[in-house]
Amino acid sequence: MIRRFYLRDLLGFDEAELEFAPGLNVFTGPSGAGKSLLMDAMRATLGRGNTEAALCELEFDRPAGLTIEGYELDESVAVKMVRKGRTSYYVDGQKIPKKLLGSLLEGHFRHLSVRDTGGLESDRLLGMLDRYGAARDGDYARELDEYAWRYRRYRKERERYEAILERRRERDERIEFLRFEIERIDAVSPQEGEYEELLQVKQRLSRLDRIAEAIERASGIFELESAVDEVFELMGKDGGWFSDAMNQLRAQFEEISDEAEELSETDVEGILDRLEALSSLIRRHGSVAEALAYREEKARELEELERLEEDQSALERFLSDEEEALRGEAAAIGRKRRRFVRELESELAPMLERLRLPGVRFEFETVELGPLGNDRMEIDLQGSSARTLSGGEFNRLRLALLAATQSEGEQGGVIFLDEIDANVSGDESIAIAEMIARLAQGTQVFAISHQPHLSARADRHFLVLKEGEASRVEALDEAGQIAELARIVGGEHPAAEAEAFARKLRSER
Repeated sequence: MIRRFYLRDLLGFDEAELEFAPGLNVFTGPSGAGKSLLMDAMRATLGRGNTEAALCELEFDRPAGLTIEGYELDESVAVKMVRKGRTSYYVDGQKIPKKLLGSLLEGHFRHLSVRDTGGLESDRLLGMLDRYGAARDGDYARELDEYAWRYRRYRKERERYEAILERRRERDERIEFLRFEIERIDAVSPQEGEYEELLQVKQRLSRLDRIAEAIERASGIFELESAVDEVFELMGKDGGWFSDAMNQLRAQFEEISDEAEELSETDVEGILDRLEALSSLIRRHGSVAEALAYREEKARELEELERLEEDQSALERFLSDEEEALRGEAAAIGRKRRRFVRELESELAPMLERLRLPGVRFEFETVELGPLGNDRMEIDLQGSSARTLSGGEFNRLRLALLAATQSEGEQGGVIFLDEIDANVSGDESIAIAEMIARLAQGTQVFAISHQPHLSARADRHFLVLKEGEASRVEALDEAGQIAELARIVGGEHPAAEAEAFARKLRSER
């Protein structure tokens, strides 16, 4: 429900602030005063259409199910539109693109206009019929919910199945590639740390000849050992420490000689080849660890691809069973729809007769399974389709359907009606007023009217006036409503009879 609307600097309107009633809100006034400008500004603030206003603010109760990812919405939502060169939109103070705002609110704030020829497509008709049926059969609402849940699950698995089929078309080529990648790494069979160890071996190998020459030259020190021992003995000194040091040195030289001999027997070509193989992997993957991680990733993918056939068979069985179950549920829903639709046709018949519209019969066609079952629904107007109606007739048919399918106590959001009772006869005007009043019991309605019958039923009546270049709007009290109804009936200077008729209409609402 929209509670408040504020605008500033809209052509003749310097400023306007309006508070609305839950049911029927009617705008009346002389032609050209600015009624359509106000309604267009309200819709533009909701992201639908455009307005020349510099600022618009609109507050409404948060509709059930309305969420906007990334936005925290209060129970009372405030939408603002600011136009300074370019137009910006805000929801509860957070900037939002107009297109996103309009698409999110479209289902909650509807608009019926003579220029709009939508709303009677099969999905819309089925949705209205299902609401009508659910209000009369509690089990039917449960059946619809169960079917919708089952169909969503079926579609999700169907998409997975189709993805498997697509992958299988590429499977053989991909499996060959994965096996090649794994075998290329397995052929090297790298070990973490191996490359660094081999580099050290290569460095020692490159110094092997120099090590041998150095050992040979340094070994001459042992030829002088006995002479040094003799010096210590002659001097009466303890030379034990020297003997220990020489023994340690001898042991070290022997160990180095053994290592050098072992290195001299190393397969140098093998070491270099191994280093080149490891280097190739490192150049391609960054490191041995990354090469091994890449191999594990490809091995997992290969395993998954090799399981595709098994997964495909399991999904085929599941989808076959689910499709059979869905067809059974859709058939049960279809049978109830055909029963409900005859009741709806009977309820619509007197309404359409008063609107001077041809009788309606709804026809069904069985189609492929979809979110709403396997029914396609169309309107038959005594052999013609809804496309043969004029804009006004089309709108009145939509209105009749909305009124007839709205259940008692249902909260149907907000609807804007753009001069829906213009250029109609008195009887049609009365019928339209009755339907809109019925609709307004569960839906907040905003209507521009030039007829007294609809205006008389207003829960809140706004008069739009233009004085010179300036326009203004005011909410009318009871006396103001009667005066405005008398003007609609009798012109700018109504007679007493017009005022009496206005009072009668208000008393009969």
